[in-house]
Amino acid sequence: QVQLVESGGGLVQAGGSLRLSCAASGLSFSIYTMGWFRQVPGKEREFVASIDWSGGTTNYADSVKGRFTISRDNAKNTVYLHMNSLKPEDTAVYYCGAPSTPVAGPGDVARNSYLEHWGQGTLVTVSS
Repeated sequence: QVQLVESGGGLVQAGGSLRLSCAASGLSFSIYTMGWFRQVPGKEREFVASIDWSGGTTNYADSVKGRFTISRDNAKNTVYLHMNSLKPEDTAVYYCGAPSTPVAGPGDVARNSYLEHWGQGTLVTVSS
């Protein structure tokens, strides 16, 4: 059974930074692309960032490019989202997602393709 557990959310002032973590179990983490998504109440979940199995290829939503960095530690089965220069519009519940197949690449995850496994989410609130 695949489990994804996010942590690291909280309240931060605009311009501040946070690092989210997602610990994975129940899958061969080191061969899977992983992704981060976010959702605001009343809106659809949106793509934030994805990273391939090696960490060598990443994708970002235009809204976070240059501010957020996705990384992974395959020895710890963990994917991270480093968030800098946070804005109030970044306020959302952030979810870690994994596809159903290791064939899915960062582009597939960015297009919401093959996504099957989700964490419970961690709330990020950015105050102005």
